[in-house]
Amino acid sequence: MAENTHTEVPSKTHFPPFEKEFFPSQLFWLAIIFIVLYLMMAKLAVPRLEGILAARRKQVEGDLAEAEHNRKQSDAALAAYEKQLADARNRAQIVANETRDRLNVQSEKARQELEAKLNTKLAEAEKTIAATKTAAMAKGTTGSRRVARAAHHRELVATSSPIARRP
Repeated sequence: MAENTHTEVPSKTHFPPFEKEFFPSQLFWLAIIFIVLYLMMAKLAVPRLEGILAARRKQVEGDLAEAEHNRKQSDAALAAYEKQLADARNRAQIVANETRDRLNVQSEKARQELEAKLNTKLAEAEKTIAATKTAAMAKGTTGSRRVARAAHHRELVATSSPIARRP
């Protein structure tokens, strides 16, 4: 027949780390392993971490110094650019002033030449009117006297008008 395995009563055994008789040996090995791990950390891991942190600190300081140097260079370049821009504006203002003055002189010269031509034409027209008037008076006809009087009247009105007196 088959034996019933469920009916067996388990034996009472305790977990060895919790038994009092093993405490001194466990504390001894705990101290030894702690000291070994501490020495490994102190001799291997901590110096490597310190080296990594020192290299990182040095890299950050170098980057900050380089950034400061680049900022100073960009400030100097900006100042030089602003100075060049101000100089270019001054030169442009000088060129504009010279051009304006030159054009003013040319326009004044052209105005004087035009005024001289108009004065010459006006003088010729006055001579022609005076010659026509004298010729009409010399003929003695009544029609021509009327024309002469009308021309004389227009001349008087033109010379007495404020518009005609303008230079």
